[in-house]
Amino acid sequence: MIRHRQIDQDISRRRLLGSTVALATFIGGSPSQVSGEEKQLQNRDPISQSNERKPTIFQHACMTLPYRNFPLERALSGIKSAGYDYVAWGVNHKESNGESVPVMSEEASPEAARVLGAKCRDMGLQPVMMFSTIYPEHKRSLSVLTSRIKQAAAAGIGQLLTFGHTEGGNRSVWVDRFKALGPIARDHNVLIVVKQHGGSTGTGQACAEIIREVNDPNVFVNYDAGNVMDYLNLDPIPDVQKCANEIRSFCVKDHRNWPKDEDCGPGFGEIDHYRLFEPVAFTGLTIPLAYENISAPLIATASTAEQLDSLARRAKEYVETVIKGLQQT
Repeated sequence: MIRHRQIDQDISRRRLLGSTVALATFIGGSPSQVSGEEKQLQNRDPISQSNERKPTIFQHACMTLPYRNFPLERALSGIKSAGYDYVAWGVNHKESNGESVPVMSEEASPEAARVLGAKCRDMGLQPVMMFSTIYPEHKRSLSVLTSRIKQAAAAGIGQLLTFGHTEGGNRSVWVDRFKALGPIARDHNVLIVVKQHGGSTGTGQACAEIIREVNDPNVFVNYDAGNVMDYLNLDPIPDVQKCANEIRSFCVKDHRNWPKDEDCGPGFGEIDHYRLFEPVAFTGLTIPLAYENISAPLIATASTAEQLDSLARRAKEYVETVIKGLQQT
């Protein structure tokens, strides 16, 4: 009961501040006349009453990750042929010589990222997200994530994805490092998004609590329902409701506990995607959906790129159907 009362008070406060900002604008108030607290709240909580029934624009972006056993070039062409206009980079690809090569190495220059970004757009794919490939608590995370931010900016990528160790991260270290990285991300017009990956940072609620403490307009949550169910064996539906205001993207992945414990493509698992996307169906925001797992459960892993193309197409069609239904109700 106490928790519910606190939530009600927080919601009332947000609505009051939102009304104050709207009134100032109506009577000719300038941004400088809005208090610092109100401006900070606007930045952190753009899912306001004014956007309540404005449909979210979802960007369906297949990750190159499912194509990791094939060259990057084949991944990109397959993703486009499967009907996608957006792509997410990650992580390595087996090239024609059999060598596993990073999509973009930590040491790569921003110019190299710019070239790959241009190549994607030439193929009709806008890159919207890339893996950082480093945990926030790693001793080199500040330098690597700074480099990744610059790569993302050069490539025209809006979101840089990171996540913690499967046993969880050091919260105080995360807070300090994201506070340091936020202004750098802002200078380069890139969002840092943090997803669940087991342990103490394995839920959206836990990630959102860290993000709220960081309180930076360029650091938000990416939601991975499959990881919540896989690593912690928790139903992600109650969890996603506890962090919906902080979500700026999803890693799309389903999961089954029966008859075999395994991740899979959306619609093949036990997660209710209608309930998963409902809390963010009307935000007025643009939210990338990065398809990380498109596989079919219980059967052999796709052995050809053409099979992956078919699975990628099916995954997108399924989620598009879910979202269309939600936004028409």
